[in-house]
Amino acid sequence: MKAVFITGGTTGMGMELAKLYAKKGWKVGVCGRDKTKFDDNFQTEKDQISFYQVDVANRAELKAAIADFSKTIGLDLLIANAGIGYKFKTKIPDFEWSYKMVHVNFLGVMYAFEAALDVMVPRSKGQLVAISSIAGYNGLPGVSAYSATKAAVQKYCESLHIDLRQFNIHVTSICPGFVDTPLTQSNNHKMPFIMSAPKAAQKIAHAIEKKKMVYAFPFFFATIVRILGMLPRTWYRAFMSIKAVNYSKE
Repeated sequence: MKAVFITGGTTGMGMELAKLYAKKGWKVGVCGRDKTKFDDNFQTEKDQISFYQVDVANRAELKAAIADFSKTIGLDLLIANAGIGYKFKTKIPDFEWSYKMVHVNFLGVMYAFEAALDVMVPRSKGQLVAISSIAGYNGLPGVSAYSATKAAVQKYCESLHIDLRQFNIHVTSICPGFVDTPLTQSNNHKMPFIMSAPKAAQKIAHAIEKKKMVYAFPFFFATIVRILGMLPRTWYRAFMSIKAVNYSKE
């Protein structure tokens, strides 16, 4: 029986992934800061899911949780899903929240990968997955640190994909567009091509199974974003200054 550990696995897309893998017959470990969310959101799956009350920004806590899960259950797949975004998209960033975002969105991925590699490298097998975002392809107005952390996750995974192949460890970066989760439900702007969390989880699981290096979706939205990334940066900045696509506020 295979085993997967998912950070940020008590709500949103992480929760849907945990339920999906449990339904597939996997042993699942999830972590989150609030146990009540686990108790409220998991009813029938609790026998297959181990919960760890952990802040992913705490390196020691996260490493201990993943180490315990791997020793008692195993570890074939690690999904670093935990992440936070800006509730308010302002032109002057909330720096305290931005610093926290760096710790959760990027360092949290590194801490999770570090713990998983302690298990996977000696065994010469395993798969590491990080949830990045389409927002990482370009610097978006109003979400400076979010775009930066998701871009960092993409490049971090790309480097590790090259480095870890010799250990038979696959690395996948997932780049979703808008997904209907608690993270996006606070947005007060249009979210083109928004997708339900269960549907997104199905797509992510399929990409993981195929061991894709990068998977961005939905396809049409991802294509638009990539084309914008190819523009001369003066053109891109001019386009993103248009009020209709610039969601940042004074």
